[in-house]
Amino acid sequence: MTLHVTNTLTGEKEPFEPQDPENVLLYYCGLTVSDPPHLGHARSWVHVDVMHRWLEHLGYDVRHVENFTDVNEKIVARVGEDDLGEDEQAVAETYVAQTIDDMRSLNLLRAEVYPRVSEHVPEIIDLVETLVEEGYAYEANGSVYFDVTTFDDYGKLSNQDLEEIESQGDPDERSEKRHPADFALWKAGGVDASAIEEHHHEGAAPPEEACERATTWDSPWGEGRPGWHIECSAMSMTHLGETLDIHVGGRDLVFPHHENEIAQSEAATGREFASYWLHCELFQMGEEKMSSSLGNFVTVEEAVGEWGSNVVRTFLTAGSYNSSQLYSDETIAEAVERWERLERAYERAVDAVDSPAAGSKVEDSALRTAVEQAREDFTTAMNDDFNTREAQSALLEVASAINRHLEETPSGDHATYDYRGLRRAVGGLEEFGGILGLSFAGETAGDVDLAADVVELVLDVRARERDAGNYDRADELRDELEALGVEVQDTDSGASYRLPDGN
Repeated sequence: MTLHVTNTLTGEKEPFEPQDPENVLLYYCGLTVSDPPHLGHARSWVHVDVMHRWLEHLGYDVRHVENFTDVNEKIVARVGEDDLGEDEQAVAETYVAQTIDDMRSLNLLRAEVYPRVSEHVPEIIDLVETLVEEGYAYEANGSVYFDVTTFDDYGKLSNQDLEEIESQGDPDERSEKRHPADFALWKAGGVDASAIEEHHHEGAAPPEEACERATTWDSPWGEGRPGWHIECSAMSMTHLGETLDIHVGGRDLVFPHHENEIAQSEAATGREFASYWLHCELFQMGEEKMSSSLGNFVTVEEAVGEWGSNVVRTFLTAGSYNSSQLYSDETIAEAVERWERLERAYERAVDAVDSPAAGSKVEDSALRTAVEQAREDFTTAMNDDFNTREAQSALLEVASAINRHLEETPSGDHATYDYRGLRRAVGGLEEFGGILGLSFAGETAGDVDLAADVVELVLDVRARERDAGNYDRADELRDELEALGVEVQDTDSGASYRLPDGN
């Protein structure tokens, strides 16, 4: 089966055909480094990482570029706060460092390069000059705006009607623009205090003082700063060329950010900007999306520190990139249970295959068939728009097949396991678990495996399954805990338990 992806540009699931049959040009709209990265950011990171891994598995050489937006009013709003830094650049550097640490903790493949806005201002100015020269942009009081009426395909990504689009930008911008939907390519002057007041944090420098520490650059139109949208066009084309194969970003960026990227890029080059647009759905925290601005987030550092990278990745890949996902105690508990199932099956299989009881002439056709079927199912799922939900289910089927084989093999001195079958199962978990970014070689971080709070989360989920009449699922959860050495006792007042250490 050929890889198919859901292209936001067409609204269709399409066969993936890169420009070069051996190479893929992949750009991901990265983080604005104004806050600690949270699980909402991690969800997109992990899914882009899985895309990267699967494309390499298919034989492509992947050129993956992911930017850091280090020029932004939200960054200026944090100047002087705690030890973040005394100017915009210093604050950005602080969060870039933290972001890189968080990426490494999640076992992400490194991108080819992580370009920053601040180091691509010459390319941004060149691109804006081209748009002005070609008649797609105009200058007004030292700022430069893209004229959306000059680009016939404006709105093709978001299906927006140009005449119904509300004005973009602050009041000063709106007064300077010829059309309400025109957007800034270059902003005259520095940062206005009113632009950062809503983002101001306690302990940061006063808005007026913070704005004095924002960075500005000289340009043909006077001193100023780049507009948000032009930044990604300049950075992606600098490192990947004028046409990308895949452009990935959050669903909330379809309009205006990605719509504007298309307009300015294609106007400047006369070529298609990106062949396939893939958008990650937002991460829900209760009734709202998880967001730094809303303050309802769990940081990557907190999540990896508490559960470990394997549990976090199991949690984040339990849903596909373009499906909504909810953060809750229950969904985390399910991820803990799933990872424990995979890890325990892997460890049991390794112990068995490396034991004297592994026979060279023993053949368990059910085990071998299950492993091959899981391999086929995993491949089908990943080629179906990177469906990590079904791919993860295929991994769990391997775990179940391992457990059945080991449990059905007679115990005793002459017990014999299917060496070849178990070897294929171990290899399958390593190979395909690796595509989901899971590491069976040991956790990279995390404090909790059998800690009481995790066991209690699983028991809470089990109680809810029982209350809903899902008794088989409730029994499975109990069996999984007991396989880990946790003794569960049901009483009239609820379930009690004992950990392996007797607590």
